[in-house]
Amino acid sequence: MKQFSRYIKPSRIILVPILSVLSILTNAQSGSYSALPQYLYPEFSNAVLKMKDGKSLTSVMNYNMVTGNMVFEKDGKVYDLLNAGLIDTVYLHNSKFIRFGKAFYELIYAAPVSLFLHHKGDIVPAGKTGAYGTRTQTSSITSLSSISTESGYYNLALPSDLMVKVEQIYWVKMNDNMFSFTNLKQFLKIFPGREDELKEFIKSNHVRIERRDDIIELMDYCNGI
Repeated sequence: MKQFSRYIKPSRIILVPILSVLSILTNAQSGSYSALPQYLYPEFSNAVLKMKDGKSLTSVMNYNMVTGNMVFEKDGKVYDLLNAGLIDTVYLHNSKFIRFGKAFYELIYAAPVSLFLHHKGDIVPAGKTGAYGTRTQTSSITSLSSISTESGYYNLALPSDLMVKVEQIYWVKMNDNMFSFTNLKQFLKIFPGREDELKEFIKSNHVRIERRDDIIELMDYCNGI
């Protein structure tokens, strides 16, 4: 079976000013982000931004799953990326993020048929406290992701009555087209005529949608057939 590279390492860093693509968003205490559920990572980390003109920028960043944007921390302040259309790739936490539409997707498998993961967050009511301290919610919860950024909800600590609901959405890029799936049934529809073969692989290898490594192995198989 033909094997493909899953990750692409960043190229050599070129230091240039970053203020042309960053905008101040809100104040925050440095190091106070670990308890904020809207961020993909518990800490801000060194990142490399590769621009479409070939230049590279460096910063300390994180990914806000609610806004779909990369955020930048410096001197106790959080900045939001401006002119994201100028950015080709962000390398963060040993991962590669590429912008599609209004959000950055993580590239988790690089091949002719590639696989991306969209870490999507919505701000929703936290629900009532139930037995043993658990939170209960109903299926009629209304998304609050349209809350104005001026309120500070997007990049600061959320009020106790709000929480972030995270959804992992996979995207397959094939022939310059993007196809999303959140379950294996949807995945099979991306490859018409190969459903039976893929079903057999999924069954034989006990592929589970919630296991990231399983989906990567499935994509590796798809690229080899």
